[in-house]
Amino acid sequence: QVQLVESGGDLVQAGGSLRLSCAASGIRTDRHTMAWYRQVPGKQRELVASITNSERTTYAHFVQGRFTIERYDAKDMIYLHMFSLKPEDTAVYYCNARDQSNDHWGQGTQVTVSS
Repeated sequence: QVQLVESGGDLVQAGGSLRLSCAASGIRTDRHTMAWYRQVPGKQRELVASITNSERTTYAHFVQGRFTIERYDAKDMIYLHMFSLKPEDTAVYYCNARDQSNDHWGQGTQVTVSS
């Protein structure tokens, strides 16, 4: 059974930092493109950052230069380092693992940034 478990979400002041973690089980992360998405109520889930198994990264324009995605395949872990947080970064953040056949999601972790 595939499980992606996110952690690290918290309430933080604007300008602060957080590190989100995603622990994968039931899959090998080195065989997947890993990504972080986020969603706020009433809006579509949107891509924040992704990293392929060849370490190629993609970032949404609204986090470029502030967030860094990192993978640690030896532990089947994915991280999202978040800096200079803004109130508009408030959302539920989801971990995603995708290969040619499957698309797996975690349950999400809440990030709230106060102004």
